[in-house]
Amino acid sequence: MIQSDFNKGIIHFENLQTYSSLIHLSTTIKGGVSSGNYSSFNLGEYSGDSLSNVVRNRKHLASMLNIEADNLILPYQTHEDTVLVIDDVFLQHRVEQQKHILHGVDALITNNKGVFIGVTTADCVPLIIYDPKQDVLGVAHAGWRGTVARIASKTVRVMIDRYSSNPSDLIVGIAPSISQEFFEVGEEVAIKFEESGFDMVEISRLNKATAKMHINLQQANASDLIRVGVLPDNIEISGLCTYSNPDMFFSARRQTIKSGRMVTGGLLKNE
Repeated sequence: MIQSDFNKGIIHFENLQTYSSLIHLSTTIKGGVSSGNYSSFNLGEYSGDSLSNVVRNRKHLASMLNIEADNLILPYQTHEDTVLVIDDVFLQHRVEQQKHILHGVDALITNNKGVFIGVTTADCVPLIIYDPKQDVLGVAHAGWRGTVARIASKTVRVMIDRYSSNPSDLIVGIAPSISQEFFEVGEEVAIKFEESGFDMVEISRLNKATAKMHINLQQANASDLIRVGVLPDNIEISGLCTYSNPDMFFSARRQTIKSGRMVTGGLLKNE
């Protein structure tokens, strides 16, 4: 993972950085105006921060992308598996109507140029999925519920159905999220992963001291993508932990849900 823009509050993926048709990023805590648990580059509108600060932070992000703030398309996520295509019909709606449509959405896909699609996270797994052949971009927010619901592979399937994407062409970046070391779950959660068909040997380990399971959410989502045909070599996993790096990332588990949110996503360029 490239971190050359960390001082600007931005992280890039090496595998995605090679495509001139795509601008992508994952933000950190740096570069904004918020304070306290939201210090400083909080881009989440629904976690309790001052709305004026969020607006200023989003305008700053938009200026870095050289677009208007209204062209930042960020859903109101509810830890489910709804995938929404951002097309001409959606973009013709007024901003307030767009917000209504975005409620309850955890993944976005577009082939429209000049609009940034992204997801907000503070421990959950953010994914960028790019099809350089069809020039289509997908992003997904995968908490443990979304992972169990296989939102990553469902996003790919919509890209296949809507844009004729070939999974073997897809390039994926799995951005910073809580690591296996710190993602301890109860038996009921572990059972849900088993019931969803995940290989528990691959994605989990038992903490003998607590008798609880630790789930590797980044690996679980990578495995879900591989199952639907994405090539392992095309998946770059950041390996960075949001919980254990307070100088870099917000973490809802560390700070409570009243904390800032990072944004991960991308924009297809007009060329």
